[in-house]
Amino acid sequence: MEDPAAAGAGSSSTNSNGNGGGKGKQAAPKGREAFRSQRRESEGSVDCPTLEFEYGDADGHAAELSELYSYTENLEFTTNRRCFEEDFKTQVQGKEWLELEEDAQKAYVMGLLDRLEVVSRERRLKVARAVLYLAQGTFGECDSEVDVLHWSRYNCFLLYQMGTFSAFLELLHMEIDNSQACSSALRKPAISIADSTELRVLLSVMYLLVENIRLERETDSCRWRTARETFRTELSFSVHNEEPFALLLFSMVTKFCSGLAPHFPIKKVLLLLWKVVMFTLGGFEHLQVLKVQKRAELGLPPLAEDSIQVVKSMRAASPPSYTLDLGESQLAPPPSKLRGRRGSRRQLLTKQDSLDIYNERDLFKTEEPATEEEEESAGDGERTLDGELDLLEQDPLVPPPPSQASLSAERVAFPKGLPWAPKVRQKDIEHFLEMSRNKFIGFTLGQDTDTLVGLPRPIHESVKTLKQHKYISIADVQIKNEEDLEKCPMSLGEEVVPETPCEILYQGMLYSLPQYMIALLKILLAAAPTSKAKTDSINILADVLPEEMPITVLQSMKLGIDVNRHKEIIVKSISALLLLLLKHFKLNHIYQFEYVSQHLVFANCIPLILKFFNQNILSYITAKNSISVLDYPCCTIQDLPELTTESLEAGDNNQFCWRNLFSCINLLRLLNKLTKWKHSRTMMLVVFKSAPILKRALKVKQAMLQLYVLKLLKIQTKYLGRQWRKSNMKTMSAIYQKVRHRMNDDWAYGNDIDARPWDFQAEECTLRANIEAFNSRRYDKPQDSEFSPVDNCLQSVLGQRLDLPEDFHYSYELWLEREVFSQPICWEELLQNH
Repeated sequence: MEDPAAAGAGSSSTNSNGNGGGKGKQAAPKGREAFRSQRRESEGSVDCPTLEFEYGDADGHAAELSELYSYTENLEFTTNRRCFEEDFKTQVQGKEWLELEEDAQKAYVMGLLDRLEVVSRERRLKVARAVLYLAQGTFGECDSEVDVLHWSRYNCFLLYQMGTFSAFLELLHMEIDNSQACSSALRKPAISIADSTELRVLLSVMYLLVENIRLERETDSCRWRTARETFRTELSFSVHNEEPFALLLFSMVTKFCSGLAPHFPIKKVLLLLWKVVMFTLGGFEHLQVLKVQKRAELGLPPLAEDSIQVVKSMRAASPPSYTLDLGESQLAPPPSKLRGRRGSRRQLLTKQDSLDIYNERDLFKTEEPATEEEEESAGDGERTLDGELDLLEQDPLVPPPPSQASLSAERVAFPKGLPWAPKVRQKDIEHFLEMSRNKFIGFTLGQDTDTLVGLPRPIHESVKTLKQHKYISIADVQIKNEEDLEKCPMSLGEEVVPETPCEILYQGMLYSLPQYMIALLKILLAAAPTSKAKTDSINILADVLPEEMPITVLQSMKLGIDVNRHKEIIVKSISALLLLLLKHFKLNHIYQFEYVSQHLVFANCIPLILKFFNQNILSYITAKNSISVLDYPCCTIQDLPELTTESLEAGDNNQFCWRNLFSCINLLRLLNKLTKWKHSRTMMLVVFKSAPILKRALKVKQAMLQLYVLKLLKIQTKYLGRQWRKSNMKTMSAIYQKVRHRMNDDWAYGNDIDARPWDFQAEECTLRANIEAFNSRRYDKPQDSEFSPVDNCLQSVLGQRLDLPEDFHYSYELWLEREVFSQPICWEELLQNH
């Protein structure tokens, strides 16, 4: 299908040529014929079936395990099995692993861990491979994929209980600090999968342990449940004065991006980091539980609805017909010729509107023609985004309700109501009363929302309705508490901060957080399908490229699929990781969330996400970059077939790729998190021409994805102008139906005070000052503070033990003579001064 941006450029050139004279008039009939044929060809391709997608923390268990391995690694499954069998035969005679009693299995694992502590690097790798084979489910003794997954989980619990994770953590520290491997990789012109063998084995074992133990099932024994909680605690908190495990993985990411360790298997690092954060902090459903608990602790009213369940119950809307829009925009008659047909068109639109509002049928079917300006803006936006993202390779910079339609005579099904309960902020009530008092009384009362003297009765009713839907968020309470602590540090005393896993992670990330965010966005940029290959970009394919490059067409096809799959998995892990971090930090403290958000914005995260969506999203979501016969655990049970074109193209029969749709929703949610209630960042969406890019994403018929696209369009409609709103009424209708209402939010008309010129730089600077004050107050605690208590007891002061240098007692007599005896003391003067 033709790209809308390219089509828009074409339409503008056609119109500009047509304005010249007679040639444009002669070309019009041909243009109409071309449009009709183009419309017939595209009618089938534009329509997308509703995608049966269930959003969650992660994909199915087997799919998450299979994405750990690239297809280039498949030969290593046999190597792992051979290393295990060679070692097992020397220790156990005449039996297989599955035939052993549990005590015998534990004894063998203890022996394996002892043999890990050898000097020889080669022998150590063989033992690590044997452990990896156990974690992979001893597939040589299994008959089905279900058996492999079952024994993989059983073995992982057994390995953890015997101390395998701690042993592999020590080996991982050694490999990270291995300067010889780093220098060897830096000298090589091309890095391959062979340069990261040891690291890949270690990270694979650790990932299998985390993923298998993280998975909760009702049939789990009490011992397994206890082991899971112990493992979660071990990963969350500092053990033996070491940093939490997630911080070690973050340091690997920054080291990789700095170019000091180009051989790191970055996909495995990111997958493990994402799963560790999910395991230790909790997934999306656990977040909802924590939110309910925190609101109860702060004395706030319970939530009106469960957002996860509301989104699940939503239905997708029909996508806009873009080819139809473009054709009509090219062939639309001048406004003067439309005047005679205005009445009939109005009746048609009225009838269609009533069906849309009450049946949710074909929201975009009669979308107004896209304007030339909008189509040209898509091309301009792409050029702008490219310029902004070039900066990401260098240094992070800061870049500059519809009316009620009359019901038709037909029978229509009336909806029960809008999906979301409306919300009103305290600020909205104050603003409404300020305007009303200025109008009817002539003066204001500041933040007083109770005194309604002198205001007409309808204003009383309005305030009552607003207060009924007033919503106080956890963030509002936290900001108020922070302001009080800043004003009265002495009277309120020191804040008690609970040592939660989220708090410990933030404390560890605090001073290196800008580097962590820049590194993640650089990798995301390199993995995005829209990014152009550049010589100075980082190489993220070190753990997928084979030692010997393919020599046949089939091998090249297989490697191409593997590379695309590799990039998709990286995008999936980074998008899920960033979203989890933002949501947990926002719940823990709003200024922790704002600190991470601001550094993401400074590192050009907003144009990066928009550039990601400036592609054919429908093609990306339906891409089949997988070879089912090569996926784990299928490849361990069946003999690998010979490569043929049919076997490569025979992917799964799903209508979409789960991980790509998951990534798109995560990136849209991330963009919503960054721009919500931030006028300066909303203006960035407008400046980067995001409206046509986001509208194209509505072609995907999936309710959750459409909801977050519509949210992003809603916050910027007031800045897009009346003409855009007029020509996109069906999109406005979809926003009205699917996005939560703010009662006095003037998003549909643009008359709000927030649509006026805004000092965007001051807004970000104020936010940054508040963040720095929070971080300084809570985490920077100097010893010689002016607020630190003073000990006035002479006996207590003289009894304090001071740390003196080791050589002090050698020169003690000399010091006593010089500093005490030779210094005359005038006691009378001393007493007079005090």
